[in-house]
Amino acid sequence: MDIFGILVLVITFVILLAIGVPVAFSIGISTILTLLVSVDFTPAATTIAQRLGTGLDSFTLLAIPFFILAGQLMNKGGIAERLIDFAKALVGMLPGGLAYVNVIAAMLFGSISGSAVAAASAVGTFMTPQMQKQGYDRGYSAAVNITSSTTGLLIPPSNILIVYSLASGGVSIAALFLAGYLPGAFTGLMIMLVAGYYAFRKKYPVSDRLPIREVVRKFGRAVPSLLMIIIVIGGIIAGIFTATEASAIAVLYAFILACLINRELKFSELPKAILDSCNTTAIVALLIGTSLGMSWVMSYENIPQIVTAGLLTLSDNPFLILIIINMTLLAVGVFMDMTPAVLIFTPIFLPVVVELGMDPIHFGIMMILNLSVGLCTPPVGTVLFVGCGVANLSIAQVVRPLLPFFLAMLFSLMVVTYFEELSLFLPRLFGFA
Repeated sequence: MDIFGILVLVITFVILLAIGVPVAFSIGISTILTLLVSVDFTPAATTIAQRLGTGLDSFTLLAIPFFILAGQLMNKGGIAERLIDFAKALVGMLPGGLAYVNVIAAMLFGSISGSAVAAASAVGTFMTPQMQKQGYDRGYSAAVNITSSTTGLLIPPSNILIVYSLASGGVSIAALFLAGYLPGAFTGLMIMLVAGYYAFRKKYPVSDRLPIREVVRKFGRAVPSLLMIIIVIGGIIAGIFTATEASAIAVLYAFILACLINRELKFSELPKAILDSCNTTAIVALLIGTSLGMSWVMSYENIPQIVTAGLLTLSDNPFLILIIINMTLLAVGVFMDMTPAVLIFTPIFLPVVVELGMDPIHFGIMMILNLSVGLCTPPVGTVLFVGCGVANLSIAQVVRPLLPFFLAMLFSLMVVTYFEELSLFLPRLFGFA
């Protein structure tokens, strides 16, 4: 173990991020510089190139571009409007009902599209003008939209859960998908409670109660979209197909739904949707490849073993250790995108929590929920920027209304961290844990 190599890795990575170098290049450059401490340039560059290539040579990872494409098709195929109408029929008549509608629609759309950014954009674009028209504060509307959009990252199908499966050394994707349902729903419920409290205090308006026939009609319009979740997750759990095969089926289903049933996505728009998916996939793949290279170098430098020994020497109290890990991940999420954070810090912290007796499935859900908070915070919070852009507000105008919702997410994180049954109940019920 070379302490100098560890210092090179940390310092160069932080400096590169601070001067605005893209995350993937910051990871790759700092990784090569760290390896140069031990070996010459040619073998260092060759080794990192090999790790990048072999890291991406994974059948499981094929699910990510397929799910990204399925999300693009669903995003452009009129799905958001149907889910919003369905949510409005369910809870629109409650005090501050449009806030509940935003949360439920974001949860549903985020899970179907697999993207918090897509959920914030699609649902926010539709809901923000409606909420403003009925007298809702625009900052409050943006805060509801931003925080609720992250819940779809826990509710499958979720690309980031697939990334965690890769980083953890093969934790079952089916088990992770099942584990995300209850924590995702619980987080959404906490956000709704905060939204309801402020709606009641500020006396936001109540929408008209719809006739049962209209509720049934709106539910019927939303059913084809909701069936995608059932088909994909049901097929994986039943063992009919793998997660990768499910992602291809999701693309086919999204194409049929968007182009042939809803007819809101024209065939002439398909090349643009495919190109957008390719751009997103390329960014994600580069992040995954370089992050796996960094993970290999950290293993080479024995960093996971050092961290495990250090934390367990500091304390053998699981409560305290998990607090430290959560605080570290919250700090990481503020400055780093979720994908590289999962790939880099899973090999570091997973041995620690396993030593404490924590199930890797439970840790994965805790980690994803923790890093979801970072998506709502500057300077890297992509969902925050999208939500502010949709609401036409500055970040400063949104931060204050966001604070109560941050507290709701942090409360959910603590419950998920220390109440493992919330994450493991469904995997155990179906025999995956």
